[in-house]
Amino acid sequence: MSHASIKHAPRHGHIDTRRSDARRDYTVDHRLLLLAGLAVLVGGLGTLAAFVLLKLIYFFTNLFFFQTVSLVEQSPAQHHLGMWVVIVPVIGGLIVGLMARFGSDKIRGHGIPEALEVILFGKSRMSGRVAVLKPLSSGIVIGSGGPFGAEGPIIMTGGALGSLLAQYLHLTASERKTLLVAGACAGMTAIFGTPVAAVLLAVELLLFELRPRSLLPVAVACAVSGFARPLLFGAGPLFALQTPPASDMALVSCIIAGLLSGALAAAVTLALYKTEDLFGHLKLHWMWWPAIGGLVVGLGGLIEPRALGVGYDVIGDLLNNRLALSVVVALLTVKAIIWVAALGSGTSGGVLAPLLMIGAGLGVALAHVLPGGSPQLWALVCMAGVLASVLGAPLTAIVFAFGLTHDTEALLPLLLTTVVAYGFTAMVLRRSIMTEKIARRGLHIYREYGIDPLESQYVADLMSRKVVTVDGTEPCAAVFERHFAGPQGHRRYPVIEAGRLIGMLDREALRGHEHSLQPCADLFSGVPAIARPEETARALAGRMTELRVSSLPVVADEASRRLVGVIALSDLLRPQHAVVVEETVRERLR
Repeated sequence: MSHASIKHAPRHGHIDTRRSDARRDYTVDHRLLLLAGLAVLVGGLGTLAAFVLLKLIYFFTNLFFFQTVSLVEQSPAQHHLGMWVVIVPVIGGLIVGLMARFGSDKIRGHGIPEALEVILFGKSRMSGRVAVLKPLSSGIVIGSGGPFGAEGPIIMTGGALGSLLAQYLHLTASERKTLLVAGACAGMTAIFGTPVAAVLLAVELLLFELRPRSLLPVAVACAVSGFARPLLFGAGPLFALQTPPASDMALVSCIIAGLLSGALAAAVTLALYKTEDLFGHLKLHWMWWPAIGGLVVGLGGLIEPRALGVGYDVIGDLLNNRLALSVVVALLTVKAIIWVAALGSGTSGGVLAPLLMIGAGLGVALAHVLPGGSPQLWALVCMAGVLASVLGAPLTAIVFAFGLTHDTEALLPLLLTTVVAYGFTAMVLRRSIMTEKIARRGLHIYREYGIDPLESQYVADLMSRKVVTVDGTEPCAAVFERHFAGPQGHRRYPVIEAGRLIGMLDREALRGHEHSLQPCADLFSGVPAIARPEETARALAGRMTELRVSSLPVVADEASRRLVGVIALSDLLRPQHAVVVEETVRERLR
């Protein structure tokens, strides 16, 4: 089909207001209000789920380590079990292995990759089993000494609650995704008290888009959780900190800290998946793997009791420089080993708290050699650097570290250290700890964001205006002879009768009528599929895919059906070609 030149806006500052009025900066409709209203409910449910999860952890910690029935928070490091502590994580791992085998295998893993897979490849459908079994299994694992945080499980649990609500209300897959992510991030807000970081986590790691239709409901859910959190968890930052201002020497030190944080994150990531490979080669069913990982945890807990459990108290001590360097090295070495072994075994637990501890430990060690800042500063920035590198989410890590401490003086060092660490792993690793597991199942995730060129182009910009048409009164035989008997100029032709479009004619429609004298208009009935000039190219591409057609007629309006052009799939490729040129063609200075 021949192509007319692309129509641009009139020059000399004049704008065609008839067309510009139909365009918007964002795609929104009345359902955004519905989702925002539901997000209020989801935010409350996510907060409540976080509270229940923490109480489950406290319950099982008391049950396993102190043989009491209590919901009071206690550290497993205070136990008096002696050598018997080795058996406790094994029992927890065995229980969770059985739950995964006979309940749902979706409870395995640290939560975020599983949520990603459901969002991107499962149409955001989660089951009620996950909503119940994930917090229960995580409570058992962490309560029996598992070196994990509560954030991964709450992301799955809160996400399951949002997904279930959306399924109950018969919402679309896109709307289900929004409520799933809203529930997940509301739960994270409740655990850490970091609502802005939770919204950024949604953008960088879960939503894979930045649109009002999803961002606003997620932000509402996080805000609701942020306001509700003090009622259940208490107010204030989790690790209040105020470091002194850094000196000019901190510029170089932040770069060094960022490189080392990225290197540590890469090492931890590679170690985790090497461990998963080792478990994958075992002849035992995966149901038994968490018990084997639990044995490693128990042995590590025998050496360093404070390596067991969530370890928020240890993170606070690291950030406030309360531990000697020898203690830090021993504690963090054990923590890293048992965390990698336990997570590699496929048990249930989160990664954020262990990463915070490992990163803060690196900062404590570097504080003895890096000038320009306090020991507390280096613990904080390395904590954020490791987190950003492992998650592949630098903005989340920066705001998360600030939300945990409310340390305004550390923002600039946080920015530099975190982006250097993130850049290091982006260059060195093909995938992050969040996407490698999914990639091993044959599902690749591309995490870069960019504006779809089809979103910024409209049908009127791309359609061909010089169109060859067929008169509806013309006999089928004559039409076949002129347009289809020899080499075809086009695959489909618009058929016009009395100035109105009645359909698109192709060889298939003429089959059996090649020698018929009946008017070709008789071959059509019903309303033809059409395109309108004000539609976005992206919306049209989706409809053409659904209709399985290579071109559509463009009409001025549905009432008159006056033909103004034709748009083909080849026309929709032109915006992408412009992007390729911008990315690849190097230009000289003019």
